[in-house]
Amino acid sequence: MEIHCHLTKVGLLSKQHITPPLFKLYISHGYMLEACELLWSMLEWNTDPFHGNLMLMGFLKSGRLDKAYQIFKRMPVKDLISWNSMIAGAVRSSHLKEAMNIFSRLVSSGLVPDCFSFSSVLSACARAGARRYGVWVHHLMTELGVEMNHILSSALVDMYAKCGRIDVATEIFNKVKGNHISVWNTMISGLASHGLGSDVVILFHKMKSEELVPDGVTFVALLTACSRCGMVEEARHYFRSMTTEYSITPEVEHYGALVDTLSRAGLLDEAYELVMSMNVKPDVVIWRALLSACRRYRHTKLGEATIEHMACHGSGDYTLLSNIYSSANRWNDSEEVWKQRKQKKVRKTKGLSWVELGGSTHEFKAGDRSHPDTEDIYVVLHGLCRRAKVEGYAPLTELVTKDVSEEEREENLTFHSEKLAVAYSVLKTGPGTEIMVSKNLQVCSDCHEWMKIISKVLCRVIILRDRVRFHRFESGWCSCKDYW
Repeated sequence: MEIHCHLTKVGLLSKQHITPPLFKLYISHGYMLEACELLWSMLEWNTDPFHGNLMLMGFLKSGRLDKAYQIFKRMPVKDLISWNSMIAGAVRSSHLKEAMNIFSRLVSSGLVPDCFSFSSVLSACARAGARRYGVWVHHLMTELGVEMNHILSSALVDMYAKCGRIDVATEIFNKVKGNHISVWNTMISGLASHGLGSDVVILFHKMKSEELVPDGVTFVALLTACSRCGMVEEARHYFRSMTTEYSITPEVEHYGALVDTLSRAGLLDEAYELVMSMNVKPDVVIWRALLSACRRYRHTKLGEATIEHMACHGSGDYTLLSNIYSSANRWNDSEEVWKQRKQKKVRKTKGLSWVELGGSTHEFKAGDRSHPDTEDIYVVLHGLCRRAKVEGYAPLTELVTKDVSEEEREENLTFHSEKLAVAYSVLKTGPGTEIMVSKNLQVCSDCHEWMKIISKVLCRVIILRDRVRFHRFESGWCSCKDYW
């Protein structure tokens, strides 16, 4: 603070003396707050966006999107760097709607978006599942004659794949694939997320035939595809070939994908042995994959052993262990898990589902009654549940972890967020229209079974993107073949 006080005394903090060297002097001595105050004072009168951009980048780098946005609004002149910084910062902070809103304002400002602008907003669309907005961005790129490179090609393929249009992603890939490994990796990852394991293997061999050398990212995508399709032997083969053929040292992500493959296939002992013999320290994702399989296969002892290895427990871990106990009718142990979660003040992750309709995104949580059309949504939902039961649907009440009546368990399952999202889509769209729902968690077995039957009852395609993969429900079947 001595520098700040001294400069104030000698009158060197007037506007004409606030220069980049002075700003750097403050930073070098650790006076970040004072440095920001210097730049803040310049925003009202300086028409050069340089200093404002410095502040934007500083706050965005530290994750302070709110402060960066205040500065952004206050800047009298904004250049493309200003806009791009805000869009990318919003994406990194998972404020995806805000990123798309800022991009729309950039387009309206008269400035022409560049490659960085487009790649950032396409990333926001991909993560949000905002297909309509993504298609509009794609059309804008075409209108402006934006030159495609591997970054934009990868962003477009990723957007369409994550928004449920793997067919369009494939078309774009076939046109622009070129010889850059990142585009191939993005396409392999997209196919993997849709559970198209055989297509992934074909594409991998095609990549090798074109003399492209796979890297670590390629093998993560390849092994992930194996885990989602039950391709155990293929996963073992590709994991070995990483080192034997390509001299790639397996990292925690590769081990995680192989552990997930073995766990999903019910080979829990082999998966556990692999984890214990790893050359790298297993992360929470690996333990969670094993714990999830313990719940699915009701392996209580291994589930207890697994959670003891986890350094810290998230909300989902407590839920999984509680489910393991409740499925074994160990209600006291299940209740004790929830007590531990409350004592440690671990907040439960809320299940959220959303749909993009009418140019807006509509979000739902379990038992949600905040939507303006709530009454109509629940009328539709109850009607769908009645029709589903006529077709043979029976609620999987054993998934409810509390020792309550059968009626209460069924009611708990009825109002899951993805069912509300589907009901809203049915309410607002016409017969035959494809329904697209996104969810922040993995879909539960009950909702998965319900959607299969609803797709048959309504004669409609329902696409659900959950945290793990895509599910395409049609005529009573799911693209995952009930393996997820």
